[in-house]
Amino acid sequence: MIPEGLCYTKDHEWARVDGGELVLGITHHAQQALGDLTYVELPKIGKVCKAGDALLVVESHKAASDVYAPVASTVAAVNQALADAPELINHDPYGQGWICRFKDWDREGLKSLLTPEAYRKLLASESA
Repeated sequence: MIPEGLCYTKDHEWARVDGGELVLGITHHAQQALGDLTYVELPKIGKVCKAGDALLVVESHKAASDVYAPVASTVAAVNQALADAPELINHDPYGQGWICRFKDWDREGLKSLLTPEAYRKLLASESA
């Protein structure tokens, strides 16, 4: 489950351009590795991030994991539904399970993210 039209990070986040904003979530692979999510610590709206900054934490019964900003950006919106239903990420990581939206994001930085093909290769090398 690696949808086309998205960009990916080596830390298993995905990013999608939607209008003038950049939408962020974690990949199917990441949510599967974590197991059933029990908590999502949403970032504050207005938070300014550099590429690679730890942005928030997702927790499951197995582990807690940081989620990183894919590019320099400012948090414009968060998915409040995750506060009460973090399992949305497990059920629909590329749709209803989105985590946050960025404004003022680095369009050049987006070019440094992985294509779907490159992300598939990363997963294959991790499982080898």
